Order: sequence, then C-alpha cells, then structure tokens
Amino acid sequence: MLRSKAPVPPVMRESADFQQSEEGTLMELRFEDGPFCGRVIKSREFAGLQLVDGVYPATTKVPKHSHRHAVFCVGLTGLCSETFAGRLRQYRRGTVEFLPPEQSHALDFPFADTRAFSMQIDNSWIERAREFSSRLDHSVYDHGGLLSGLMMKIYDEFSHPDCASPLAIQGLAMEMFAAVSRRHSRSIGRQPQRWLARSVELLRESFTAHLTLTQIASVAGVHPVYLAREFRRVHGCTIGEYIRRLRVERAGRQLRSSDESLATIAATAGFSDQSHFSRTFKRLMGMTPTQYRRKAR
Repeated sequence: MLRSKAPVPPVMRESADFQQSEEGTLMELRFEDGPFCGRVIKSREFAGLQLVDGVYPATTKVPKHSHRHAVFCVGLTGLCSETFAGRLRQYRRGTVEFLPPEQSHALDFPFADTRAFSMQIDNSWIERAREFSSRLDHSVYDHGGLLSGLMMKIYDEFSHPDCASPLAIQGLAMEMFAAVSRRHSRSIGRQPQRWLARSVELLRESFTAHLTLTQIASVAGVHPVYLAREFRRVHGCTIGEYIRRLRVERAGRQLRSSDESLATIAATAGFSDQSHFSRTFKRLMGMTPTQYRRKAR
C-alpha cells in the first residue's frame, strides 16, 4: 500500500541479505497515479518482495488508484477508511488487506496518524502461485484471523532480522497466498447482498442514534442473526464496533475544529456519557480526547 517516490525495481534473485533503507530515515512516499501519501520509517527489498513500515499523516486522502503489483497490508496503529468496489472497509491494528494488481481503491486517514506495514509482491510470485491453481484475483479483507497472524510474523522477521529472515519471510508469503486462495474458495456464492449495503447506509446516516439490531435488520429485510453474521463476515467487525468507529471519527473532527466541551462532543457523537466516550476514544486511537485535541492543534 506504500510506495517510495522513486520505486526501485524488485530484486529477482534469491538473497541471504536484505537491501534496506537507513534505519530511521524518513522518505516521502507517492503512489504512481496519486498525490503525496506518507513517509517511510524503514524498508527492505529482496527476491521480488518490497516490505515497508510507514506512516500516513492525519487527514490524508488518497484518491482512487491502483497498483501494478499485488499488496498485503496490515494496520499497526490508527484508523483508515478504504473505498473498494463500492464498499467501505475500515482498518485498525490487526486488520489485513490483500489487493491484487490493477484493482482500484481509495484511502482516507481522517483524524490521526496511521502506521501500516505493507508487502508489495512482484507479479512473478502471482504467476508462480497460479501454476498450482491458486486463485489470487480477488481482494481479501480480514481482522484478527490467520492472515493477520501471518502478516505480523513477517513484520517480526522484518523488525528483528537475522540471516534466516529472508527465507522465513518468503515461506510466510507463500502461506498467505494459500490462505487467500482458500478464502476465495469458501466465499464463492457468498457475496454481500444489496440489503447489507442498505444496513451500512442506515448506520452511516444514524450512528448517533441508539439503533437496535432488530431495527437495523428490519430496514435490511433479513433476520437479525443473519444480519449480524454476514456483517461481521464482510466488514471484519461487529455492528457495534462499526458504530463506535463512526462515532469516534465524528468526535475527532469536532475535537480538531471546535472548542466544545468533551461532554458536549460525547453527546453529539452518540455516546452515553463523557466517561464512555473517553474510554472508547483511547482504546481506538491510543490517546485520550484531550491528548488528541492538544496534538491536533
């Protein structure tokens, strides 16, 4: 998901050593077809893999674009909203995405710096996987599952490398390809329906209200249990978690742009009280509302 301003062609040979940027060096990142996006903390490149630990500044918006190579990305801190195939997907720590080559998406980092670890994969890896009938032409979005665990293992090898790390990372990358392919096989015939889009639209319009699962299911026209299960499958979180993120986004905008009290902001965002608001905000953002307001200004 992150790319350097002057991309270096992938190294196509097997190598026992990482090619890496200077530790701690911050380099401007750009998409080939997009504007300024973020900065690199550290990057390594070998055997057709480009690994980047980077930060997207708060309020960054990346317009619709695509990548020439497949990308895995996992959230480390902060919050990101992605528009993909007409759907909104939200990312936080532990959320993983697989984006195949040439598939378009747009990104929004609404009100906090967001740190992410990405692995760009040369197309030769895709061709090699297809020799074994692997299906890698669809995007995958997951939170806290197998892909998240594998990606964090790669991040650990990336962060604390030794002479065996290149081999370990390549093996883990192949495991991730297998997981993506199996995920596709299980999801055939289980694509999200229009009723799910209606439920998301209702949540985004009325997240400050205290909606019940039964009310949302009634608008969608499905059973509440089925709604809850399919919503989590498609969006990677419960309906309650989704609503809390929308409320925190709303509160973050108010903290940046107004001098309203925390109690007022909590009430207008839909929280039951200031204490509940502060606890939820800190859990999702890693800082209290007061700390966020001070930092934003």
